Amino acid sequence: MADESWRVPTPVQELAAGVVEPPTQFVLQEQDRPGSGTLLFATDMPEPIPVVDLSRLAAADEASKLRSALETWGLFLVTKHGIEASLMDDVMAASRDFFYQPLEAKQEYSNLIGGKRFQMEGYGNDMVKSKDQILDWQDRLQLRVEPQDERNLAYWPKHPDSFRDLLEKYASKTKIVRNKVLRAMGKTLELGEDYFISQIGDRASAIARFNYYPPCPRPDLVFGIKPHSDGGAVTILLVDKDVGGLQVQKDGVWYTVPSMPHTLLVNLGDSMEVGWVSPCPKALSLT
Repeated sequence: MADESWRVPTPVQELAAGVVEPPTQFVLQEQDRPGSGTLLFATDMPEPIPVVDLSRLAAADEASKLRSALETWGLFLVTKHGIEASLMDDVMAASRDFFYQPLEAKQEYSNLIGGKRFQMEGYGNDMVKSKDQILDWQDRLQLRVEPQDERNLAYWPKHPDSFRDLLEKYASKTKIVRNKVLRAMGKTLELGEDYFISQIGDRASAIARFNYYPPCPRPDLVFGIKPHSDGGAVTILLVDKDVGGLQVQKDGVWYTVPSMPHTLLVNLGDSMEVGWVSPCPKALSLT
C-alpha cells in the first residue's frame, strides 16, 4: 500500500518547537513570497482604516461613513459594538489556553475522522489534497455556532473550563453585531433594513474559527494564511491586540491593517460584493 502519511501533516505548533527551517511543504515558491515582485507590501495604509460607531448607525453621517468604507475598502473597524472588553479578552485568553495544551489533549478534537477523513469542524489544518500543496503555517480550531441546533458540542473544548460558556456568549453577541451591520447596509442601499436579514434567513450558518500562528524561524518563506477572500456575507474578526500580521489588498497593493484594542474588524464577503462598487478585499495573515 502506498505511503500517504503526507495527508496528515504534523501540527505546526509541534514543528515550530524543533526546526530551524520550515519543512518544504510550508515553503512558498520564490515568486509567491512576501516582498517578491508579485506581492508588493506597504508599511501602512494610505489613510486610516474606517471606524464605524455601531451605536450611531441610525445617524446619517455614520451611515454615510459605513457606505464609504464598504465602497472603498470593503472592511471597517467597529466601536461601541456592545461586546464587553472583558469578554473579548476572556475569549482570546481561552483560545490561547486551548492551543497551549499538550498535543494529545488537542487531538481529542481533531478534524480528521479516524486520523484520515477530513471534516470542517475540529482542531487541525486544511485538507491536504496533494503532495505539492503548500500548507499554511498555522493550527486552527473551527466550530459551527449557528444554527444552534447544528452545533456539535463534541468538538467544543472542555479546557479551559470556561471555553464553552465564553464561546456561547461571544457568538450570541457577534450575531447581534452582524444583524445590525446587515440592516444598516440594507438601509444605505435603499433596499430596506431587513433585506439582507431576510435573504440569509433564520438558519444562516456561522462558524467560529480560532487561528494560532506559532513563531516561524523563517517567516519570509511562509504564509500564516494564503491570500484569500471570504466567501460568506460578512466576517467579524477579533484581532489579537498585541500581535499583528493581517493585511488586505487594494488596487493590487497589500496594506498592513492596524489593530485597535477591543474593536471588531468587519470584512465584506464575496456573496455581498454584488451590492457594492468595489470588489471585496483579499486578505492574508503573516506569521
